[in-house]
Amino acid sequence: MFDLDGITVVSLEQAVAAPYASGRLAQAGARVIKVERPEGDFARNYDSLVNGDSAYFVWLNHGKQSVCMNLKDDSDKDLLHNILKKADVFIQNLAPGAADRLGVGPALLHRKYPSLIICSISGYGESGPYKNQKAYDLLVQAESGLCAINGTSDGPARVGVSVCDIAAGMSAHQAILQALFARERNNNKKPASSKQNDGGRLIQVSMYQAMADWMNVPYLQYRYGRKDPGRHGLKHPTIAPYGAYPCNDGKYILISIQNEREWQNLCSGVLMQDDLPAQTGFQSNKARVENRAQVDATVAATFSQHSREEAIELLEKANIAYGRLSDLDDLLSHPQNRFVTVSGESGDIELLAPSATFTGQQNAVGKVPAVGEHDDLIRAEFSTGDS
Repeated sequence: MFDLDGITVVSLEQAVAAPYASGRLAQAGARVIKVERPEGDFARNYDSLVNGDSAYFVWLNHGKQSVCMNLKDDSDKDLLHNILKKADVFIQNLAPGAADRLGVGPALLHRKYPSLIICSISGYGESGPYKNQKAYDLLVQAESGLCAINGTSDGPARVGVSVCDIAAGMSAHQAILQALFARERNNNKKPASSKQNDGGRLIQVSMYQAMADWMNVPYLQYRYGRKDPGRHGLKHPTIAPYGAYPCNDGKYILISIQNEREWQNLCSGVLMQDDLPAQTGFQSNKARVENRAQVDATVAATFSQHSREEAIELLEKANIAYGRLSDLDDLLSHPQNRFVTVSGESGDIELLAPSATFTGQQNAVGKVPAVGEHDDLIRAEFSTGDS
């Protein structure tokens, strides 16, 4: 038995944010009915690199049931309402106002189905001057200020995954679980004679607000201290040495020096310069940050004499924090990887496993659905409102 067995989720979804939220619920055992346009979720066509399927689609949609609907058609709209009568959660990430125009707006559904937890995901929220602005991940990275602190002195850069979409999906997932818990707790407190289940919630999540929340540290630093963290690439804005250094095998190693004891250990155990901490420009973190170019050159000169694994051996002995600057080949063979295998239309697909593990509980792993794969099953089951 899975943690969310018995929970039914209906998700009128596309792209990344809503599929992330519903996908995490599916992994916990919920039944997720993915409502797609007749042509399918456009994320199916982001690429065809995973045995002919899209990487994003495979990652976010395995274990769901796919049904195609045209919600401008009355019979399909009736079908959706028949499903929602029996559902626990409804997720939608249509453009603001689109759900209302289709007759499945959150306020209407909340009145019709008072126990239903309804989560709407948008780019900038349901109100405010930017509510109708188109929102794609890179645009929100830029709008939220994330690009201003990511990149190098040469210019800003995007984070290489859809971090704003994912942040919104994570926020939606958290909020839905909170609402499910509250509904269950509140209904358990009611008298046994009361059968009413009216613990539904209206939840709003936006990509911008999700990323703005993650931006709180630079926001607070700048608002109250007028400290602009700037763009430092793989260097730390206020600590030195802290960054990536090339080794003689073409690989990079990152090190992080957090205090003067660690700096002493690095100098004596790795750089082999016991007296370096007493020299001008090296004697404190403040001095090293001001003298960063010379500090980095000194550290780099040592690492350039060793392969990455030789450098790691020295760092281990000196008890210095380090990390490999992994390329994608390194990621493929990383010894800390855990995997799950899902079924795609063209065979099995090995995914990196979800981050959380639970004692005595495994994640549900299901097939990546074809477009409308479950049309017949779902239409038969919910053909009338008495399903």
